[in-house]
Amino acid sequence: MSGAGGYVAAVRLRPRSAIAVGLVSLAGLVAFGWPLVVAPHAGITQAGPASWVFVLLLPLLLLVALAEISEGGVDAKAVALLGVLAAIGAALRPLGTGVAGFEPMFFVLVHGGRVLGRGFGYLLGSVTMLASALLTAGVGPWLPFQMLGAAWVGFFAGCLPRLGGRAEIAMLTGYGAVAAFLYGSLQDLALWPFATGVSTSIAYVPGAALTANLGRFVAFDLATSMGFDVPRAITTAVLVAVTGRPVLLALRRAARRAAFEAPVDFRRP
Repeated sequence: MSGAGGYVAAVRLRPRSAIAVGLVSLAGLVAFGWPLVVAPHAGITQAGPASWVFVLLLPLLLLVALAEISEGGVDAKAVALLGVLAAIGAALRPLGTGVAGFEPMFFVLVHGGRVLGRGFGYLLGSVTMLASALLTAGVGPWLPFQMLGAAWVGFFAGCLPRLGGRAEIAMLTGYGAVAAFLYGSLQDLALWPFATGVSTSIAYVPGAALTANLGRFVAFDLATSMGFDVPRAITTAVLVAVTGRPVLLALRRAARRAAFEAPVDFRRP
């Protein structure tokens, strides 16, 4: 599917690839949300080593998903375009260093996933975040969570309905704001059990009721991260709106010339 308001499948999600992405996403949801659902006396606490199993497991799961997607059909043209967009996103991210919530890379993920499909968006998000971490020496236990969060931003951009013109720009602007905000909240959720002391009212309490810990997390998020999440959402929305028309046109032109979905015919003319 291509044209105004559509996308092309630069990376095909075949059944096995889709299953791999689904399993990684499910494991990611567990890794992000375990503090809210862990049972009392489960042996998983903010100080226990068991909780870090998720941190070690996520990179392996991401590699499985990337390998499955690549096996499903990533040609040289898609790899080249992925490298260009990931390099742009990785170069943009350090520009926000020291400025609360200013992360200009997310509009690249939104536009890339929108035009080139959810499989490409998934790869673009994870590869861009990895390249950015290597560029800025930001490799750490938080990186798998950042890679998965960015992969979701690109993936769901490719799942948006078909629209054209101003309606498409408005939809992408709203999506960019929401996705950037939720990305920040997910990263806060991953950090929350390890970031506060047990004596504070916003700290994670192992084994507490879901509603109690959820309230504590919301208070933690409001107290510590609104100054980052809201500016990130606004920045992304503004950049998507301002760059939407020219960037979408450029990506669609590149996709048409690359002819990702054209059938291969080896018959002699």
